[in-house]
Amino acid sequence: MMNDKYNPKDFEEKRYKQWEEKGYFKPSMDKTKESYCIMMPPPNVTGKLHMGHALDDTIQDILIRFKRMQGYNTLWLPGTDHASISTEMKVVQKLKAEGKTKYDLGREKFIEEAWDWTHLYGGTIQEQQRKLGCSCDWDRRRFTLDEGLSEAVLEQFVALYNKGLIYKGKRMVNWCTNCNTSISDAEVEYKEENSHLWHIRYQIKGENQYIIVATTRPETMLGDTAVAVHPEDERYKDYIGKTCILPIMDKEIPIIADSFVEKEFGTGAVKITPAHDMNDYQAGLRHNLEIIEVFDENFKMGNLVPAYKGMDLLEARQKIVQKLKEIGALVKEEEYTHNVGKCERCKNTIEPKISEQWFVKMKELAKPAIQAVKTDAIKFVPKRYEKTYFNWMENIQDWCISRQLWWGHQIPAYYCEECEHINVAKTKPAQCEKCGSKNLKQDADTLDTWFSSALWPFSTLGWPNKQAEDLQTFYPTNVLVTGYDIIFFWVARMVFSGLESMGEKPFSDVLIHGIVRDSQGRKMSKTLGNGVDPIEVIEQYSADALRFSVLSGTTMGNDIRYMPEKLDQASNFANKIWNAAKFVINNIPNEEKVKEYCKKVYNHQTHQYNAQLLTLEDKWIINKLDKLISEITRNMESYDLGIALDKIYNFIWNEFCDWYIEMVKNRIYSEEEDVKIAVSDILNHVLRTTMKLLHPFMPFVTSEVYANLVQYSDKELMVSSWPKVKSEFVFEKEEQTIEKIKEIIVEIRNIRASKNIHPSKKADLIVVTQEYADQIEEAKEFLLKLGFGKNLIIQKDKNGIPKDSIQIVTDGIELYMPLEGLIDKEEQQKRQKEEKQKLEQEIARCEKMLSNPGFIKQAPQAKIEEERAKLEKYQAMLEKITK
Repeated sequence: MMNDKYNPKDFEEKRYKQWEEKGYFKPSMDKTKESYCIMMPPPNVTGKLHMGHALDDTIQDILIRFKRMQGYNTLWLPGTDHASISTEMKVVQKLKAEGKTKYDLGREKFIEEAWDWTHLYGGTIQEQQRKLGCSCDWDRRRFTLDEGLSEAVLEQFVALYNKGLIYKGKRMVNWCTNCNTSISDAEVEYKEENSHLWHIRYQIKGENQYIIVATTRPETMLGDTAVAVHPEDERYKDYIGKTCILPIMDKEIPIIADSFVEKEFGTGAVKITPAHDMNDYQAGLRHNLEIIEVFDENFKMGNLVPAYKGMDLLEARQKIVQKLKEIGALVKEEEYTHNVGKCERCKNTIEPKISEQWFVKMKELAKPAIQAVKTDAIKFVPKRYEKTYFNWMENIQDWCISRQLWWGHQIPAYYCEECEHINVAKTKPAQCEKCGSKNLKQDADTLDTWFSSALWPFSTLGWPNKQAEDLQTFYPTNVLVTGYDIIFFWVARMVFSGLESMGEKPFSDVLIHGIVRDSQGRKMSKTLGNGVDPIEVIEQYSADALRFSVLSGTTMGNDIRYMPEKLDQASNFANKIWNAAKFVINNIPNEEKVKEYCKKVYNHQTHQYNAQLLTLEDKWIINKLDKLISEITRNMESYDLGIALDKIYNFIWNEFCDWYIEMVKNRIYSEEEDVKIAVSDILNHVLRTTMKLLHPFMPFVTSEVYANLVQYSDKELMVSSWPKVKSEFVFEKEEQTIEKIKEIIVEIRNIRASKNIHPSKKADLIVVTQEYADQIEEAKEFLLKLGFGKNLIIQKDKNGIPKDSIQIVTDGIELYMPLEGLIDKEEQQKRQKEEKQKLEQEIARCEKMLSNPGFIKQAPQAKIEEERAKLEKYQAMLEKITK
């Protein structure tokens, strides 16, 4: 039995536990059914649910519940990521609080400490996902450091190395001075910062001429090995090929031409420091320039100028700028705003650093991954995000995959301490493959976390065992749901990894959603203090309300504003459903008789209705329902989830609750059992069907309601069948008729409200129609009830209609409502005259303003348009009241 009041705490946790215990989240593994698989993007193992997760997980759960009800063999596979940088940072901070460092512990003990941390804080997010209602197969959950996935990582590394696609080389990388590790290009985010631009003059050797360079980093000038200008810059064409003197160092360096120089930046001449800038490094390689490191490995000043040795970089900057002033080399200093690379994890500034690292060669791997999207083998939804993907893939650099960390997959490379040969193997070789020495030492670095995440769609299913049942059944997967912010972090890498290792795309669709922002459109962050805890929302409202709030009114790919009022809207909606269900259930006269009657009305095999047993309003709601089923199914298939939810909301709230239930109340309260059984069957059918349509979005309240309705099978809502309809809608004419009657009823209500007619005062309703007489007669009871009528008179012409009648016209139907006895005419006329006077005054004001040239010239266009719209509205109102 349903409780008297809607309280989600009474059933949400209980329902979820029942679903899980009954194994509803598991795939059926029925070979006769088509498979459908979604891979959950793995959150950090020690993370907590935030609004981004809530949105991402809700979308995936909607899709998997929809496909499960459609009869697919569904798998939604969950899991977590070991998050090497963030987890190691947290463990290091813990040790620091204890007065220890990771080096005090050593690698083995530190890894034990990291596992302890993971076991202590890991799993929280999965319990939170349960509260949200995520129907994923928890028994299949994976962790990027578990045994199977670690085996897959080793397999992939060795395979790519053997193909020559992984190599070790000395190159410039992004170095986070806080995390003390290299990071990939994708992990660098750029932030605008206020700084300065220093203009420094370098004397042309042997001439009384100078070339002026502009730089944001004067502290790196000690390592300059050239000055570069654009080859087409007329200002410097005579300088190219000459040399100039580097101030402070008093050293001769060449002036070179390179097209990477922006003629518009600063003076159009830039200093080249190959050891400390990405562009300068590439220019240095092109022009065979010397690479001189200014900083030591701890990013303190090196020994190029003993006076600056050991200084922090900013301190050295001040000293060098002062020295340039003293020697007359500083031309000017100006304020300057530019983008500065920051670590995506810790937000510290990135330093370019030349370092020996492991890389994946990306050019060849990227080609088939680009082609897969260009040929629509993989589709982005919305399609515009393909541009982000192509932009990244077509300009891709080799991927730096080594990290100077201990937590993660240690690189399977073993150095021979005798001959220095690198041995790459899944397990430590017994001896060096080159010289036979047994003195081997494993590379200390670990792999980028994204290296293991890139294998997620197939490693989680059993790869490298290509015969694994799950891999054979569910790969390639169907859809990847993710935010636009990790298209290049993760999506692109999964595509080329899947194509390389499996020879097949990892998924067919990439469904991109936006990020959840606060009500002002700002990104949620700890700094702003505007973050929202989804679990607190669930506790205060419900999981259904949270799910509703992140999807209603949204479209895929666009950012979403978190609007607390949507939670109230969702709660009110759930409450409306609850009360409607109680009304339907409490008025069922005999459940068994309703079941028997249903068999006469509806054929579940052919999806056909027995029209002779249905009233006009029944046919209307059934036709509307069938259209809804068709539209929602189409919306779901095309990922228009926000549109689908809003359509279901409007149908249940407006068509079913506010109209159909009100239309049939006379039948529900009838003394005749057959009448009550007939209408109970339709009420039950419509409510059951809408609960199926709404279930993927709001699984808890729909399941609770569904379980209390008249049951036609033993299946619970979650594993019941998705509604189907015939391709044609059979009650179109009846739907159009009821829509006309609804228009009339709405207009009657508006007129009565505008004339302050009390609800107790009933009117005669005179209907003039040639075509719809029989239908109006059939709708008599609810038309009189909802239209506040006492008598319904149907006639073919206008003879005998009182002169004081209000006329309401709709296509094929005219309704007249005599006003005699309904209103005080003198009071009504007095009120109308006052209203007419006010409107005339407002029209005069608008016309005066809009005829004023000064107003038209000076006022904002929006204000002018606003006044024109007001004038038009007031004129229409005046015309109506005059008439």
